[in-house]
Amino acid sequence: MKKTSGDLKMEWAMRNMPVMKQIEKRFKKEKPLKGINIAIALHLEAKTANLAYILSEGGANVAITGSNPLTTQDDVAEALTRKGVKVFAKYGETEKEYWENYNKVADIKPHVIVDDGGDMIHLVHTKRKELLKNIIGATEETTTGVIRDRALANEGKLKFPVIAVNNGQCKYLFDNRYGTGQSTWDGIIRTTNITVAGKNVVVAGYGWVGKGVAMRAKGLGARVFITEVNPIRAMEAYMDGFTVLPMKEAAKVGDIFVTTTGDTNVIDKRHFGLLKNGAILANAGHFNVEIQMDELEKIAKKKRTVRKNIEEYTLPNNRNIYVLGEGRLVNLACADGHPIEIMDLSFALQSLSVEYILKNGKKMDTKVYNVPEEIDTQVAEEMLKANNISIDKLTKKQIDYLTKSH
Repeated sequence: MKKTSGDLKMEWAMRNMPVMKQIEKRFKKEKPLKGINIAIALHLEAKTANLAYILSEGGANVAITGSNPLTTQDDVAEALTRKGVKVFAKYGETEKEYWENYNKVADIKPHVIVDDGGDMIHLVHTKRKELLKNIIGATEETTTGVIRDRALANEGKLKFPVIAVNNGQCKYLFDNRYGTGQSTWDGIIRTTNITVAGKNVVVAGYGWVGKGVAMRAKGLGARVFITEVNPIRAMEAYMDGFTVLPMKEAAKVGDIFVTTTGDTNVIDKRHFGLLKNGAILANAGHFNVEIQMDELEKIAKKKRTVRKNIEEYTLPNNRNIYVLGEGRLVNLACADGHPIEIMDLSFALQSLSVEYILKNGKKMDTKVYNVPEEIDTQVAEEMLKANNISIDKLTKKQIDYLTKSH
């Protein structure tokens, strides 16, 4: 059978996923997921498709949907279907279709959920409670999803353990900072074709994602401004050499805005009228709530598409502002998401965390766990090996010095 563009995209990604290659080799041989139903909700592109396929190679019955209506790549979805994975996703879904596809994935009666943003976990706790008795546990990929899962746990409503893959060191130190940092600017530059050097860039939030976006903006020659609500992170941004100010002040000076908080109403009707003519708004948070699009739609005098993934809004003061990718996750709505090698680390954590849940889930409490240290270490060691990097090992004398009183 002739290979399609989706097949070739998956192959290209896999060439640059050395840790997942090692996991695939072992999963094929050992079949540790045999007889297990796995429901996946992730951004469905080539790297994600490889994760789903490798889990199926490990013996699982896998069904997948897209965690964002604008991030599914239809050619990859088709290629994954031909590899035996159940796929319920398409680019540009309506909200109704989005939830229909989530329910179709849930229909496999999952034992494990691999989630991105928390919508699948939320669904089974609200509309599909009959499925809870089958579920051993779940993994969560994003900061937004972990926040939602912890809220469920704090309210005493979480019904199974969740491993916060987002909190794994091989995830947040690399994926959130280097992955989002690079891919956010990939999406903005591809879509706008403008120069970043010399621009005033406003980054909302200085968590790991915000740090990565700000670092790359600085490297591209921008003047970087940070908005924050956390005084410690604000001090960190200041010490890193950035200007820190409230959004109402930043709105007046910014040329490009990137929201990275995971919270709602970061840029809304309090700020739209303050923006400069020509300001560009992009969101790097999981959900399209950081830039309040409903409010913008209401106040705009006129709206038109000026380029693919760029909507121009004319405000009552006759200034034009531009929103990228409908205010959705810009690195996936307007580009290909994180670099392959970064997602190799994240999806290795996902794969091994799924295996860990199957082995230990029934003994775990119904709360949110960090990635087990041994999994983080294993993934890091495999990546170092793949890059021919050797490191020192502690001698017995050094270990004794660190562990015994002296």
